[in-house]
Amino acid sequence: MGTIRFSSRDLPAAPPTSNPSSSIPTKTTSSSITETVNGSHEFKIGGYSLSKGMGVGKYIASDTFYIGGYAWAIYFYPDGKSLEDNATYVSLFIALASEGTDVRALFELSLMDQSGKERHKVHSHFGRALESGPYTLKYRGSMWGYKRFYRRNQLETSDYLKDDTLLVRCCVGVVRSHTEGPKTYTISVPPSNIGQHFGKLLDSGTGTDVNFEVDGETFASHKIVLAARSPVFRAQLFGPMKDQNTQCIKVEDMEAPVFKALIHFMYWDALPDIEELVGLNSKWVSTLMAQHLLAAADRYALERLRLLCEARLCEDVAINTVATTLALAEQHQCIQLKSVCLKFIALPENLKAVMQTDGFEYLKESCPSVITELLQYVAKNGERSVITCTHGNDSLDSDMNGRRVKQRIH
Repeated sequence: MGTIRFSSRDLPAAPPTSNPSSSIPTKTTSSSITETVNGSHEFKIGGYSLSKGMGVGKYIASDTFYIGGYAWAIYFYPDGKSLEDNATYVSLFIALASEGTDVRALFELSLMDQSGKERHKVHSHFGRALESGPYTLKYRGSMWGYKRFYRRNQLETSDYLKDDTLLVRCCVGVVRSHTEGPKTYTISVPPSNIGQHFGKLLDSGTGTDVNFEVDGETFASHKIVLAARSPVFRAQLFGPMKDQNTQCIKVEDMEAPVFKALIHFMYWDALPDIEELVGLNSKWVSTLMAQHLLAAADRYALERLRLLCEARLCEDVAINTVATTLALAEQHQCIQLKSVCLKFIALPENLKAVMQTDGFEYLKESCPSVITELLQYVAKNGERSVITCTHGNDSLDSDMNGRRVKQRIH
């Protein structure tokens, strides 16, 4: 092997060293930004007169809600929090319900005027100077509020109490700080529009290679798109037991508008306009579609679609549809939706009305174990009426006749 020789004159000249003292000084900047992450929660307290006399220091708590990365809860004391006040005042507090230390926040507690005059009773940190800064909650269970929020005798003759119900609103602003340095670029990156491209591909019909017949209607699609989105379609179209006839695969136990909405989601990654899809504008139709679509999403293992439907059903819970939604939640393991439905039905003002719906009859027959859970929720709410539940042909309400197992979308 040969030898390579070189001398120093063969090397490139080194760049001249700069003198730090003679260089032009650079100027940099940064900013510390302190702001609040804001949110609110409304707490409806029904049966106020029944809560009186529960005892000083005893409270009614709201559900946990989340603002600024922390869990919170509202505590209402009908007989007050302090023995020294001898139940003269009601007390109202906001509490940190999650783990955290030295959580700094602004708070606002409001007792809402229900007469329409909007003369709310408000105690607030917002919109005013605070001498000592935001309030600091040291640990889980720390509270901010007022032992003497309002005199009880005045409250009971005020516009804050309507139909034996109070409405409390709590606003929380969690203080957050961060430091920002200078940006060296201002490139605006648009959001992903891949769903629009796939959706337009579906609408154009270009390159479709599989057809589905659903309730007398035919839908053309792309096998590779369906397989990429759903493991069930992947097995059906490419697995060992795949359908041999892709010219027309028949889909049983599903209605055409539901399958159309399902395919729309798989391409667009968004729910379709229900009014445009079925030609009707009604909350009931929207709820019915969400019920059917949730079942379809579970059937084809589309988790995001299932959660979208679950969230919409939680928002649209109503007397005439909640029992059917509860049965659906039980059958498809929708834990949060099930909890929302149980709490809604168990409210004294809702229970009897829900029991008179066709959906409740279907719930008893299809999911009898849920009735036991419902009784537990009713007991928690202090429901006074006696509900008897027997097996076989007995019903919870002898006035109910017939049932509607599955409603159709036209």
